[in-house]
Amino acid sequence: QVQLVESGGGLVQVGGSLRLSCAPSGRTFSRYAMGWFRQAPGKEREFVAANSWSGASTGYADSVEGRFTISRDNAKNTVYLQMNSLKPEDAAVYYCAAREIAVSDWRYFVGEGDYTYWGQGTQVTVSS
Repeated sequence: QVQLVESGGGLVQVGGSLRLSCAPSGRTFSRYAMGWFRQAPGKEREFVAANSWSGASTGYADSVEGRFTISRDNAKNTVYLQMNSLKPEDAAVYYCAAREIAVSDWRYFVGEGDYTYWGQGTQVTVSS
């Protein structure tokens, strides 16, 4: 069983930055596709970013393209979401997701059903 543990959420001002981390426990995740989703109050959970198992293919939702960066450090068994130029609409609970699959195209991992494992979420609050 893979458990995903997110960290790094918190309160930040508009225009500020945060870096979220996700570390799968119990497994090395070098052959896992990884993704980030978010859910704001009263809204459905939505795709934010995805990273193929090799790390070579990454993709983003239009709303975060150019501001957010997903990356992974296999040596540390950790995936990151660097969030810059944060806006009030970025405030949400952010979830890390994983699936053990060696597919090298991030476009296969934009839906909730594309993932097997989920973290508990970490809150990001953006103050104006």
